[in-house]
Amino acid sequence: MERVLERRREPEPAEQPYDLQRKRDDDMCRRRADGTVVIKGKDLEWHQSRQSLAKFYLWEGNWDKLGAPPWRVFIHDIKTHSGSHRHQGGLAILVLRGKGYTVVEGVRHDWEQGDCVLLPIIPGGVEHQHFNLDPANPALWLALIYTPMADEVNIGMAQVSEHPDWSGTKRGKKNG
Repeated sequence: MERVLERRREPEPAEQPYDLQRKRDDDMCRRRADGTVVIKGKDLEWHQSRQSLAKFYLWEGNWDKLGAPPWRVFIHDIKTHSGSHRHQGGLAILVLRGKGYTVVEGVRHDWEQGDCVLLPIIPGGVEHQHFNLDPANPALWLALIYTPMADEVNIGMAQVSEHPDWSGTKRGKKNG
């Protein structure tokens, strides 16, 4: 009886969790180093939602192209008022234009151009709604949310009332 030995290649070792994590981290560092640095507002669309007319600069949908994720940064254009909703605070809203107020848990807080509105972190989240005092001149503000912190405080949102212009459409007609 003749013995035939067949030499086979040994299987590659399975990637270990450490190697996979290193690969993910290296890829993330590469994307951030090469990612978008300037986002042109004129290139972004306005979106009408149940909450507001908004333009999204940084959000989960474009983080893979950016030099600085994981932020959510968007602006709201408020003609009369936003919708009302509840979510955890811990975010900053910078008023870019206009004069109005935000009702936080039933308490009115007035603001104007140049002010920064800070939503508090409280158990169960904070119900709030934004109002413009001059409907002939819409207020404009910028929201800044650092998502790792938002995830830690459970920023999940519940819509309480809808924006007056919401009709089920997904995009507004405003440019600029």
